Amino acid sequence: MSLLPVLRLLLTAIAPGGEIDLAALGSRLTGPSAVRATLNTLDTAFFGALLALVIGAPFSVAVAMTDLPGRRTLGFMLLLPLMIAPQVMALSWLHLFGPSSTLLGAFGLAPTPGTANPLLGRDGIILLYAIQHAPIVFVTLRAGLSRVPRDLVEAARSSGSSPRLALLTIVLPMVRPYLVAATALAFVSGVGNFGIPALLGMPVNYLTLTTLIYQRIASFGPSVLPQVAALSVLIAMLALLGITLQALAMRRTGHRFTAGMPARFALGRWRLPLALLGWLAILFMLILPALALVTTALIPSFGVPLTWSTVTFSNFEEVLFRQASTSRALRNSAMLAGSAALILAFGTIPLAIGIERFSRLSQRVLHGVIELPYALPGIVLAIACILLFLRPLPLLGSLYGTAWIILAAYLMRFFALAMKPVATAVGQISRDLDEAAAVSGARPLRRMLTITAPLAAPAAVAGALLVFMSAFNELTVSALLWSSGNETLGVVLFSLEEAGLGTQAAAIAVTTIIVVTLLLFLLDRLGKKLPAGVLPWR
Repeated sequence: MSLLPVLRLLLTAIAPGGEIDLAALGSRLTGPSAVRATLNTLDTAFFGALLALVIGAPFSVAVAMTDLPGRRTLGFMLLLPLMIAPQVMALSWLHLFGPSSTLLGAFGLAPTPGTANPLLGRDGIILLYAIQHAPIVFVTLRAGLSRVPRDLVEAARSSGSSPRLALLTIVLPMVRPYLVAATALAFVSGVGNFGIPALLGMPVNYLTLTTLIYQRIASFGPSVLPQVAALSVLIAMLALLGITLQALAMRRTGHRFTAGMPARFALGRWRLPLALLGWLAILFMLILPALALVTTALIPSFGVPLTWSTVTFSNFEEVLFRQASTSRALRNSAMLAGSAALILAFGTIPLAIGIERFSRLSQRVLHGVIELPYALPGIVLAIACILLFLRPLPLLGSLYGTAWIILAAYLMRFFALAMKPVATAVGQISRDLDEAAAVSGARPLRRMLTITAPLAAPAAVAGALLVFMSAFNELTVSALLWSSGNETLGVVLFSLEEAGLGTQAAAIAVTTIIVVTLLLFLLDRLGKKLPAGVLPWR
């Protein structure tokens, strides 16, 4: 599930004909379109990561280290873009600022008809990368800020330092490794992002490596697999470079200080103004784009103003009940995401029990292998799955062109997502319980079913919900793996927007947001029974 697809991808890239041919690999990577897409990828991912740091860092400080009113709710709201599919985020912003914006049109603020959408192209991609990946910065940096002891800040304050000076000279230097790691993770996410550059870049021929691969596969099919395998390896190398930088930064997080209560700054008279500023940022980044989607989904077609007489639910009825492709995509996404979630929920518990019996070094190696497909960009994993399952397999035949290849890709991609909470829960179960049962004559299977599994069940459910949310409306993997009759929601949404049926695409996007929000609420209710650190907003 982890190493085989990656090795198959590497083999196709460096030895497409069965023999190593580095010259052919170099020519594929140095072609004009590949070089231009590489530069665009690096440009948008780098500046998107820097802007994500600008957005996420202040929220981290405010939520982790101040008495800002409603900080937990603000943190939860900031994490929503990470849970919403990139193509849904891009679609909401397109409908917010486009010349046919229903929301702005209701107030007479829509751009002049016929003008280009200001979000199309490089600047729009960078902006949405920043908003989409700011939660990564928030979560990573908040982990570092929670380790800063209050004693150091109080010592600086008693020596005459202002809160701002204590923050700049004490806190930020201590969390510098977390800042580097957060920026590196945001960069990696930008390198592998497909939904945002597909909707904002492809209409104006601004291609990144992910959209270039999609265009070549969509145009020429499996005949260009050696070319796209080389491009996929390049994306993987860029992603692994960012992950390596993040790992090196996190190795320098050790400090010699006495752990204690986390540091806290009193905002005083600035509490309400800063809280208002935080909610204004959430309003601009999340609420207004979501309202733009809702208002677009409630009109019969573009150009119709939103009034009480024009409000209609026909778009929802069309995509959920009447249109065969969209209702089929809804079923497919629910079944594939649900199947992956159930398989991983049941499979991770015995696996976590087995891995815990290994040495510390072996555990780190195994967890690293498990996390490899999740760390790689989704489009790289999709190409690897095509290469792995294109030829017939013993007893199974070829999975290419079937729904099974999407399920296999989901299991590979989200394995680590389901494994983390279960491994944390199993690691916190006292071995005395298992040893007492063993002394009483219980065999390993009975001990797992009667002791470990019930105690780890809440974590397994949380992991399954995270997998379902991630797989339900994803596009990056299924964009290259879907076939007729096996469409997913992300693919249909992308196709409807490309076909000019934006109101129906908005209806699908609103539906996915509602599903994800309900699942997040369910996860939050389950949070009290989960190990610390599983839910980042708790």
